[in-house]
Amino acid sequence: MDFDFDTAIDRRNTGSNKWSRYPADVLPMWVADMDFAVAPAIIAALHRRIAHPVFGYGAASDALRTTIVAMLQRMYGWSVAAEALVFLPGVEPGFNMALKAFLQPGDGVAVQTPMYRPILVAPGHWGMKRIDVELRADNDDVYRTDMAALGKALDQSKALLFCNPHNPTGKVFTRDELQAIAKACADRDVLIVSDEIHCDLLFDGRRHVPIASLSPEIAARTITLMSASKTFNVAGLKTAFAIVPDAKLRQRFAAARLGMVDSNNVLGLAATQAAFAHGEPWRRALIAYLQGNRDWLSNALATRLPAIRMRAPQGTFLAWLDCAALGLGADLARFFVEQAKVGMSAGTEFGEAGRDCMRLNFGCTRATLEDGVSRIERALGSR
Repeated sequence: MDFDFDTAIDRRNTGSNKWSRYPADVLPMWVADMDFAVAPAIIAALHRRIAHPVFGYGAASDALRTTIVAMLQRMYGWSVAAEALVFLPGVEPGFNMALKAFLQPGDGVAVQTPMYRPILVAPGHWGMKRIDVELRADNDDVYRTDMAALGKALDQSKALLFCNPHNPTGKVFTRDELQAIAKACADRDVLIVSDEIHCDLLFDGRRHVPIASLSPEIAARTITLMSASKTFNVAGLKTAFAIVPDAKLRQRFAAARLGMVDSNNVLGLAATQAAFAHGEPWRRALIAYLQGNRDWLSNALATRLPAIRMRAPQGTFLAWLDCAALGLGADLARFFVEQAKVGMSAGTEFGEAGRDCMRLNFGCTRATLEDGVSRIERALGSR
């Protein structure tokens, strides 16, 4: 079946956060929200649900739990009991719930930077101390964890807020890397809270490995957070789930809702089931299109904008652009918005490690991506 990722969809005046942030002459390429129409199977499922005229409080059905359990087995070879699933309105409430449930004010939380802002600020919500460990690229242009530095951070921490695939660098952690990180946490009795929301968007034939799937011992200290929202472009339907195999851990985690984390959107539940039950052909086509966008962008930067460096992301639809050679300093983000008319995410939002960088969303039509690069090229040419 063919799917159309090339037709531009006008999203202005639809309540879109992405398309309402900037003036009309600025091309929005910032928040992690793709511009593609969702899978036909999801549209059909939503039509069926809307045909029922009552929209009361939502609850995950046994069928949805069964669908997710089957997906985890099929995609990752991970066997999970249906009762291990805790449904949430988003991944962000999930990692905040975990911190509140298991840590105390003043406790340390290790984070690999640069890191997207919701994780960066989460420890501060609860009076905890964030301990940053910078991901650095080696000579092969691959981001790697400095295990000695991570070990020192974990020595001062009660939890690791982990992100795989990593946002914003697009790094996908290998099994060996995950084993080393998991062992470092286990040796220090550190809780692992793993945001794996981009786990189904991997390139070049890679396969995602949930860190909790490494062993029962690691699963017993891990809260894994997933959602159909990024892969299937349904973030606005506010549905995610935590996978918490350990019953005692799960009970404490769920108790941390504290009246702040509500039930799920009924349309989000329907969309999630349709995505995982029937969306695989669309997902495969999407990955092929996104990989083509990534490769086009990599070539365009190398040949037309060599002062902007991109280490090709291994997953996600986000490009982490090193703009240090432009020499714009604190004016970097302003230049792209005011001169290039391209609205990207400023690297400073991702911590000190991102001060000379920008994050670009290539989850868009190729024509949109080409327009964005051409705008930047013209702006730099006129400096």
